[in-house]
Amino acid sequence: MAKVLIINTGGTISMTETAEGLKPDLGRFRAALAEMPELRNPKMPAWEMVNTDPLLDSSNMTVDEWNRLGEIVAENYDAYDGFVILHGTDTMAYTASALSFMFENLGKPVILTGSQIPLCEIRSDGKDNLITSLLIAGSGRVNEVCICFGEELLRGNRAIKYSADGFIAFKSPNCPPLAEVGIAIDYNEALLLPAPAEPFRLQTLEKNPIGVIKVFPGIQFELFANIMTEALKGVVIETFGAGNIPGSATALLPIIEKASRNGAIVTVCTQCPQGTVQLGAYETSSALKRVGAVSGKNMTTEAAVAKLYYLLSKHADAKTVSRLMETSLRGEE
Repeated sequence: MAKVLIINTGGTISMTETAEGLKPDLGRFRAALAEMPELRNPKMPAWEMVNTDPLLDSSNMTVDEWNRLGEIVAENYDAYDGFVILHGTDTMAYTASALSFMFENLGKPVILTGSQIPLCEIRSDGKDNLITSLLIAGSGRVNEVCICFGEELLRGNRAIKYSADGFIAFKSPNCPPLAEVGIAIDYNEALLLPAPAEPFRLQTLEKNPIGVIKVFPGIQFELFANIMTEALKGVVIETFGAGNIPGSATALLPIIEKASRNGAIVTVCTQCPQGTVQLGAYETSSALKRVGAVSGKNMTTEAAVAKLYYLLSKHADAKTVSRLMETSLRGEE
């Protein structure tokens, strides 16, 4: 029988209603688990659970929590066949992206899931999400970090939060689901990453200063000049379309050039959920390439931020980081 470790970080699935709003409640959560006979079904993998302390609303996730999650998986990697991480939905795509890079040569499933309604509530979507995640984590079919939510298994570093209140909370605009959950769990075998040839390794993250700038009509780029200091290690710019900026954005180019000279990695992503950045395809994007920006291709902002954290933690050379930002490492682009 497969053995799965559940790592409970908190989030809505572990919460209950209070006078101050939803808050984590480990007692109510454990009681709700005990009331699920499916978890004792012989067809389910054997499972154990650890809880991070404190349980968190996912809005409070930081690099420190990502590193702790990575350490828990690394410490238990040989003892379990798969892992399920219970997590709040707000930053789940960021955590999934970060872990996908931190886990080098991952040869087991690491499945993030949660719910839009607490598990202790009568209409909770957490029950199906948890059951399906456990089955996938114990299946041995997946060798990567995924999000399992709303009857789909998504590559973790391709997912975005799509809905604040719908049960279909996540989408993967530029990558089809790795599996669809109906009567059976139907895997898309052609998309699954292969088993690694090298041993598993954890790369923890450093707290490198990283920024995100979203371009909008009329933006005054000179307002951002003060953040482009030598302390800044990376910045993600969310541009229009295929990497375009306003033709009048003359203030942006010297800022990017200065950041690049200081060793910061400037990555261009698109605001569009679907499609890819093509620096140089339009006149308004050619200038970005000339001053040292790199293409995020079709990476999500979540994946680009996480990848910057990872590469800046692993490599000291800016040229290496720039090159690898344009190289798919975990199926992220």
